[in-house]
Amino acid sequence: MEHKKGSLKSTITVSLTNYLDAGAIVAGASGLTLWQNYLGLTEGHLGWLNAISANAFGAAIGAIIGGFLADKYGRKKIYTYNMLVYMLGVAIIMFTINFPMLLAGFLITGISVGIGVPASWTYISENSEVKNRGRNMGISQFAWGVGPTIILILGMLLAPGKGDASAGVLFEYVKDVGAMLIGSDASIEAVNVFSSRLIFGSLFIVAFIAWNLQRKLDESKDWLEAKQKQSQEKKPSVFSSFGTLFTNKVNIRTILFLAGIYVTWNMVASVMGFFQQHIYETAGGLSNEQANMVSAIQWLIIIAVTYFGFSMLIDKVNQRWLYFIGTAIGIVAWGILIFIGIKNYVALWTFTILWGIHAGLSVQAFYALWASELFPAKYRAAAQGVMFFVVRAIAAIWGFGFVFIYGEHGEGFHTAANVMIGLLIVALIIGTIWTPKTQGKTLEQITEERYGDDI
Repeated sequence: MEHKKGSLKSTITVSLTNYLDAGAIVAGASGLTLWQNYLGLTEGHLGWLNAISANAFGAAIGAIIGGFLADKYGRKKIYTYNMLVYMLGVAIIMFTINFPMLLAGFLITGISVGIGVPASWTYISENSEVKNRGRNMGISQFAWGVGPTIILILGMLLAPGKGDASAGVLFEYVKDVGAMLIGSDASIEAVNVFSSRLIFGSLFIVAFIAWNLQRKLDESKDWLEAKQKQSQEKKPSVFSSFGTLFTNKVNIRTILFLAGIYVTWNMVASVMGFFQQHIYETAGGLSNEQANMVSAIQWLIIIAVTYFGFSMLIDKVNQRWLYFIGTAIGIVAWGILIFIGIKNYVALWTFTILWGIHAGLSVQAFYALWASELFPAKYRAAAQGVMFFVVRAIAAIWGFGFVFIYGEHGEGFHTAANVMIGLLIVALIIGTIWTPKTQGKTLEQITEERYGDDI
């Protein structure tokens, strides 16, 4: 039954979760070299930070827990109170003085990101009108782009200098804050890392605002109806849906399809999310400010394409062709870096533009839409939690593999780039061939067509 109305306001409010999720990943990436210099970290340490962060296994742990909890206790309750966990993780990073503290902060923040994703994506989909479901999921992805853009602009403005490159225009304030808190005789590395501390502080403030706004929303009507239908049945345990997910043939086919596109694409995107600035600084020879500037411009392109290219078109055009075009552009982008080289400024800027276009029409945007459509309401969030767990767990393992391939100073960049192209080709083939036919249908219609009474 179609009962949604006025979904835009709730979509924007819940999408703050996406802002914070992506912001946490990019905030870590933006200051990665600064933390490395301050704490004397090796590439192995960086691999651990990536593995347990919001970019990988931390989010994986949170997703599989959060998905099942959202199905049992409600979407709103989970994503709202999860903001408190997020604020704890960010606060630990802000006050980090050693590697174990930094690792703990990344882990807690990562778990919070994982908990919030299935609950928020499911809520947005369930509270959208049929003709606006793709638009609303696109807006949530738009917020995913706004977060990194603002974080990267802050990173650029607050960045310390490197070599001949000048510091960010606000770095003098960073030095003043550092001198006030740790003394004027502190090391350069200790002062520089305050840039990253302040950036995480901005995420803490937004998380507090999001917590206050989100707790005023109503619960998902689809979830309330699904719970009402189960009221006469035996009260299910938190993980009661787990067995069903892996015994129902429709579920298995859906999981394989979604994993095929999202795992392969996310292995590339996780590298771009966590290591992009580090790659630009090591293999590309840019300063921290320059790396943040290039990445910030790329994210401006991403959010523009996400809104005008995905959100405004996804409900109106052929989704198969939109998916194909967006993914193919990503393959071309990496090919340019391979054949021309990352140290060539023309190639680097061309890659920046093309990858921005690709990421605006990203596989993740399609995955977020399709994953919220293809499973029944009774275990919709749990299914997404399982999927997100698989994707981010593999990303965690891949993070270690990537740093091994890439090397200490980017000597393996060419090999790594070839791997990226191979992964994107797999995502392109699977998504283009098996694009689901869900456009213009209610979630109830989709469930009935796919499952009948077997849910």
